[in-house]
Amino acid sequence: MRTEAEKALAGEIYDANFDPALIVARLRTKQALKAYNDTDPTDLDSRDRQLRALLGRAGRNLLIEQPFRCDYGTNIQVGDNFYANFNLTILDANRVVIGNNVFIAPNVGLHTAGHPLDVKRRNAGLEYAKPITIGHNVWIGAGVNVMPGVSIGDNSVIGAGSVVTRDVPANVVAAGVPCRVIKSIAALNDE
Repeated sequence: MRTEAEKALAGEIYDANFDPALIVARLRTKQALKAYNDTDPTDLDSRDRQLRALLGRAGRNLLIEQPFRCDYGTNIQVGDNFYANFNLTILDANRVVIGNNVFIAPNVGLHTAGHPLDVKRRNAGLEYAKPITIGHNVWIGAGVNVMPGVSIGDNSVIGAGSVVTRDVPANVVAAGVPCRVIKSIAALNDE
């Protein structure tokens, strides 16, 4: 029989609210995040060590400004040259894979978790999680929310305040609620 964490990673309905193993894992992560968020912001070495211990994988040149929040940390993978500004929230019940040279503005949320529309299952504490993938050289503007199961292609820019509910192709500027492609990056280079 699969664990609730394994069900979550498979994109199936799982018990997020009452499974003892998930509760303990989230509490451990909250403790690690409290320590990280309370660390002297000038102590970059300590911050780097704490983030690397928390995240599933991290490349070279990693910086996430405080405060930072996530559910587990272990399902988050970031590439080289990753920078996230204040108030990044990652609900990582499923994998969040972020490429190289990604910049994230303040108050961004990456949300793999969602809840069933059926009220009985939702009230029973059940939810689902779908992975999020962000390609290389992506810039995500302030206040963006990325929903479960979304992929953002290489070199794309997501405008501030967007709610990304569908995949965004590579080499575009996309913005809005819901987020939609505004123009190609190639068109910008021609201006």
